[in-house]
Amino acid sequence: MHRNTTETEIKLAAPDVRTARKLLRGVGFLVSRRRVFESNVIYDTPALTLRNASTLLRLRQAGRLTTVTYKGVPSVARHKSREELELPVENATTMGTIFRYEKYRTEYRLPRGAGMATLDETPIGNYLELEGSPTWIDRMARRMGFREQDYITASYARLYLDWCAQKRVTPSNMVFA
Repeated sequence: MHRNTTETEIKLAAPDVRTARKLLRGVGFLVSRRRVFESNVIYDTPALTLRNASTLLRLRQAGRLTTVTYKGVPSVARHKSREELELPVENATTMGTIFRYEKYRTEYRLPRGAGMATLDETPIGNYLELEGSPTWIDRMARRMGFREQDYITASYARLYLDWCAQKRVTPSNMVFA
């Protein structure tokens, strides 16, 4: 079944996984999907047409699920919002690779609530991601002790490129050693 939505989100840098889990539990989040390894492949043209247009075409393998996702041009203010189209696929190996990134993701939900939080453990750091209405995102971020200036609206590809520049390493794929 495919999914067409508008995604509104922010990321928040977390010092470590233990602290991130404590923050989530502290405001009432419960694990809604256990930690699962994800492998993400970003596709583009040789001229980086999609990246230059701030759009994304991704193939994600998360456990036994494989999904192709298109993300439209983001509207970035305090939060990032953009169209998101998803379609499950059966064979992930039939597509070529431009950029690959990996992470471990645990999903959290409040017992009663419309939004979702995730804890992403990546090779370049740990991130909490809050997805929901802007009001909900702001409220949950504040309840966990974050301020608006802590909000990260960059993609993992952008965060990785910035990390590489800071560490003075040549970018390749954001994968675990």
